[in-house]
Amino acid sequence: MLKLAVISLVIAAVLAVLGFGGAAGTFVGIAKILFFIALAVFVLFLVLGMLAGKGIKDAID
Repeated sequence: MLKLAVISLVIAAVLAVLGFGGAAGTFVGIAKILFFIALAVFVLFLVLGMLAGKGIKDAID
Protein backbone atom coordinates (compact mmCIF):
# COMPACT_ATOMS: atom_id res chain seq x y z
CA MET A 1 0.00 0.00 0.00
CA LEU A 2 2.85 2.37 0.78
CA LYS A 3 4.42 1.42 -2.54
CA LEU A 4 1.27 2.61 -4.32
CA ALA A 5 1.36 5.87 -2.36
CA VAL A 6 4.98 6.50 -3.40
CA ILE A 7 4.17 5.66 -7.03
CA SER A 8 1.26 8.14 -6.92
CA LEU A 9 3.56 10.83 -5.54
CA VAL A 10 6.11 10.21 -8.30
CA ILE A 11 3.38 10.41 -10.96
CA ALA A 12 2.13 13.64 -9.36
CA ALA A 13 5.63 15.13 -9.45
CA VAL A 14 6.06 14.24 -13.12
CA LEU A 15 2.66 15.67 -13.99
CA ALA A 16 3.41 18.86 -12.06
CA VAL A 17 6.69 19.31 -13.94
CA LEU A 18 4.89 18.80 -17.24
CA GLY A 19 2.28 21.40 -16.31
CA PHE A 20 -0.73 19.21 -15.57
CA GLY A 21 -1.59 20.79 -12.20
CA GLY A 22 -5.10 19.37 -11.89
CA ALA A 23 -4.05 15.79 -12.50
CA ALA A 24 -1.04 16.22 -10.20
CA GLY A 25 -3.34 17.39 -7.41
CA THR A 26 -5.54 14.37 -7.93
CA PHE A 27 -2.59 12.00 -7.62
CA VAL A 28 -1.40 13.76 -4.46
CA GLY A 29 -4.86 13.26 -2.98
CA ILE A 30 -4.76 9.57 -3.90
CA ALA A 31 -1.32 9.24 -2.31
CA LYS A 32 -2.58 10.84 0.92
CA ILE A 33 -5.56 8.51 1.11
CA LEU A 34 -3.42 5.42 0.48
CA PHE A 35 -0.89 6.54 3.11
CA PHE A 36 -3.52 6.98 5.81
CA ILE A 37 -5.18 3.66 4.95
CA ALA A 38 -1.78 1.94 5.23
CA LEU A 39 -1.18 3.68 8.56
CA ALA A 40 -4.56 2.55 9.90
CA VAL A 41 -3.96 -1.05 8.79
CA PHE A 42 -0.52 -0.98 10.45
CA VAL A 43 -1.97 0.22 13.76
CA LEU A 44 -4.76 -2.37 13.56
CA PHE A 45 -2.31 -5.22 12.97
CA LEU A 46 -0.02 -3.88 15.71
CA VAL A 47 -2.86 -3.98 18.25
CA LEU A 48 -4.05 -7.40 17.08
CA GLY A 49 -0.49 -8.76 17.28
CA MET A 50 -0.08 -7.47 20.81
CA LEU A 51 -3.39 -9.01 21.87
CA ALA A 52 -2.54 -12.34 20.24
CA GLY A 53 0.88 -12.36 21.86
CA LYS A 54 -0.67 -11.71 25.25
CA GLY A 55 -3.15 -14.57 24.71
CA ILE A 56 -0.38 -17.00 23.79
CA LYS A 57 1.71 -15.92 26.77
CA ASP A 58 -1.23 -16.52 29.13
CA ALA A 59 -1.89 -19.94 27.55
CA ILE A 60 1.73 -21.03 28.02
CA ASP A 61 1.88 -19.91 31.67
